[in-house]
Amino acid sequence: MKKILVPILAVLILYSCKEKVTEIEEITETIEVEPIIIKEFGYVLNDFKVIRDTIKKGETFGEILDRNHIDYPEIYKIAEAAKDTFDIRKLNAGKPYTILASKDSTEKAQVFIYQRNKVEYLIVDFTDSIQTTFGRKEVKTVTKTASGIIESNLSEAMENQNLDYILALEMAEIYAWTIDFHHLQKGDKFKLIYEQKFIDDSISVGVGNITAAYFEHKNTPLYAFNFVTDSVNNTNDYYDEDGKTLRRKFLKSPIQFSRVSSRYNLRRRIKHYGYKVRPHKGTDFAANIGTPIMSTANGRVVASRYKGGNGNYVKIKHNATYSTQYLHMKKRAVRVGDYVKQGDVIGYVGMTGSTAGPHVCYRFWKNGRQVDPFRQKLPTADPIKEHLRDDYFTFIESLKMQVDSIPSKFLETTIADNEL
Repeated sequence: MKKILVPILAVLILYSCKEKVTEIEEITETIEVEPIIIKEFGYVLNDFKVIRDTIKKGETFGEILDRNHIDYPEIYKIAEAAKDTFDIRKLNAGKPYTILASKDSTEKAQVFIYQRNKVEYLIVDFTDSIQTTFGRKEVKTVTKTASGIIESNLSEAMENQNLDYILALEMAEIYAWTIDFHHLQKGDKFKLIYEQKFIDDSISVGVGNITAAYFEHKNTPLYAFNFVTDSVNNTNDYYDEDGKTLRRKFLKSPIQFSRVSSRYNLRRRIKHYGYKVRPHKGTDFAANIGTPIMSTANGRVVASRYKGGNGNYVKIKHNATYSTQYLHMKKRAVRVGDYVKQGDVIGYVGMTGSTAGPHVCYRFWKNGRQVDPFRQKLPTADPIKEHLRDDYFTFIESLKMQVDSIPSKFLETTIADNEL
């Protein structure tokens, strides 16, 4: 009896399993996955055939639209309608563009989008009526910290750590009046709290302001905090932990990241003149031809000309006491009578006049006499206004703590972010 029951039981179990499998199969339904909606430039890209390309050298707006099935009479009409907003003849080679075309068999272009840069773009929409508009991608600003130790120079330290080169320029500008960046020492340290800007969450579009900085030069700590002194006109400047401005009336150098090739020396002997003593009443800053030369202080241009051994030169009167002169320029960028501000470009490094190599000879005049600018006790700019001091110290309290907590050894971190 047992031998008969075992096969029957196996058949019943098998039949029961088949019924359950059938039931499961009957209730299985196909779940449709909703397509991901892709939006860019204010359009739903799913609704179009999207064509992306870059402007080729010599390529015209008309050629691009013709290739995308727009007839020339209509191209002319579009160009005429757009010209009051943007001259479509000025498309730059290498710039990206996007065509939004119909998804039917004609694949006819309906929208042309020209990206002027990573953030700004131009839209020419000719779907119905012709409309031309400018747009900007959403920019997210992320606050980051970074630090490093100088081995050779600041720009190299930044580059070795994959930091944006602009940060080096910004720091050089912040500390231009207090640190001689041509003579940094190995072991000098820096720390930064700065803004990094992104579009599409991951594409960097450059750096923003440096919020706070710390530079340790020759074992001397130098803080810098960016503080808005006039919110109406958005005027800001950098001050130290005591509320003193980092600016001086004069920059230490008329050229960024240059080197002093010859100092002020009244007993200099020159090989070209048989090693005779010929006073050198200027300070030579060596740089490549074409490097911008900046005015070291605000003032009025009193000379801009070519003369003998000076070559192309510019002279600026800053006040009744101080004047500066810039020699051997390749090209002058200002005229007599122009008012220039500190940091304005007044010309470009060259080799005009009596010179053996590209440089600018920087001459500094005090009370009508040429003197060594590095030996002068130059006046500082005005400190932070008295009525702003309490607000300033409250503002920098937490910032200083953040700067102090950044390790000296290179470390880059994100501490906050916001969208613009």
